[in-house]
Amino acid sequence: MPPNRLLASHCLAAILFFGLAMAADAQQKSVQRPLQRPIAPENLRPGSAYLSADLKALQDDEFANPGMLWVERGERMWSDAAGPDGKSCATCHGAASSMKGVATSYPAIDKASGRLLTLEQRIRQCRSERQHAPQWDYESPELLSISAYVASQSRGMPMNVNIDGAARPHLEAGRRLYSQRMGQMNLACTHCHDDNAGRRIYAERISQGHSTGYPAYRLEWQSLGSLGRRLRACLSGIRGDMFAHGSKEHGDLELYLAWRAQGLASEVPGVRR
Repeated sequence: MPPNRLLASHCLAAILFFGLAMAADAQQKSVQRPLQRPIAPENLRPGSAYLSADLKALQDDEFANPGMLWVERGERMWSDAAGPDGKSCATCHGAASSMKGVATSYPAIDKASGRLLTLEQRIRQCRSERQHAPQWDYESPELLSISAYVASQSRGMPMNVNIDGAARPHLEAGRRLYSQRMGQMNLACTHCHDDNAGRRIYAERISQGHSTGYPAYRLEWQSLGSLGRRLRACLSGIRGDMFAHGSKEHGDLELYLAWRAQGLASEVPGVRR
């Protein structure tokens, strides 16, 4: 064989070999392996573990918990007809007890669109696509009430989000955001909620940063608010750019927080300082 052809055949063989090796490596990487939990399950502490005795008692008392006002409104709204077809939540889902365990599995991938949806985004989607009714704004009393009512059906149940398949890239993005320094104070979530959990900032103890109480009633707000509002407040506190409500960043971070709290019970509606 002429030298040029021999060289070309060797080069082709090398290209094929490295191509097959890269394909095998990519296939191996595509197998999603179990992730190491950032906090060992036996060391997980819910947000209520860092409350004062008075606030803990307030949260646990369903009559006194101020967040129950939104839950009760959501209960009334569950059967309210909306849109041209006069559909309500109950039209499709029946009794609200059918929502038991649903909130603990969100955020979740929407099979139809492939998008990651938070519970609020799923409710908004149902509102527009199923009821054909005007959309509720984020942090509106209506969306907070229905979200709190749906989530309250899972009160006491453990967080149980799916992080496999299409959800994995979102989880990884959320984990990067959690560890990313942001804002003028150059801080990341992990600096407070991993490195300094249990310590105090003035009169308040720093929690592990779990999302199990949201939507929650915060004394600072004198109102119920979503996890998105709390994340924006944190970013404002470190003088960082706030994520837009419904943004991909918010969904990714919420998924990571839900997985990070895997096994902890839902406390909705929580009470926080």
